[in-house]
Amino acid sequence: MPVEVTWWGHATCTIEDSGVRVLTDPLFVRRFAHLRRRRGALPGPEATVADVVLVSHLHSDHLHLPSLARLAPGTRLIVPVGAVRSVPGLRTLRRVRGLRITEVAAGDEVRVGELLVRAVPAQHDGRRLPVGPHRSPALGYVVEGEARTYFAGDTGLFDGMAEAVGPVDVALLPVGGWGPYLDRTHLDAGRAAQALARLVPRSAVPVHYGTYWPIGMDGVRPHEFHSPGDEFVRKAALLAPDVAVHRLNHGEHVRPEAAR
Repeated sequence: MPVEVTWWGHATCTIEDSGVRVLTDPLFVRRFAHLRRRRGALPGPEATVADVVLVSHLHSDHLHLPSLARLAPGTRLIVPVGAVRSVPGLRTLRRVRGLRITEVAAGDEVRVGELLVRAVPAQHDGRRLPVGPHRSPALGYVVEGEARTYFAGDTGLFDGMAEAVGPVDVALLPVGGWGPYLDRTHLDAGRAAQALARLVPRSAVPVHYGTYWPIGMDGVRPHEFHSPGDEFVRKAALLAPDVAVHRLNHGEHVRPEAAR
């Protein structure tokens, strides 16, 4: 069966490959902190079903403890090295929910059924904010089974990106954020298209845009909420014309090879 990707919103995706369900950066709430979900229905219970969950870094919109608490007892969780020390709530989930937590650094590999999960570098501040020393790196992951699927997490462009990630068939790339301004440790639509030109996968799915937005800021640079997906499609066509880009709506899925 070809790999299937479902985008639930923000950086939350399900990757199904070789009979294994992989969930990325689960975020299953309508509102948290100063953010609210402005587009897409909340993911249903099927979104929480996973054999393994990948957490890219410790920011609360990527490592969200209440969402992790919805996972089935015993679910395997792969997190950046130092995460358990930096986020005490992970110890509670391990004790109360029985989550099996594995910490990894860039270059580490973890076998999950028929899949090999490889941690790769990301250019991003991986700390648990707003306070705390820089104890954990931000990571991306390459999920290798019948296909090689790259989940970038949050990252900027960096030298050696293609070499660090390696050859991939599908790239899940962030193309925006949850606020009106992005620094260079994020990918906007233009920088994501540049990353695509470096990585040259067969297919790509834009993520991390058009889901959450700060309360009371609907009128501040609204194009940064509404347009990154379409802008990425346009710019990818110019910079990486041989890559098939699949812009999904919330809750939609695609089998990238079948859709080419």
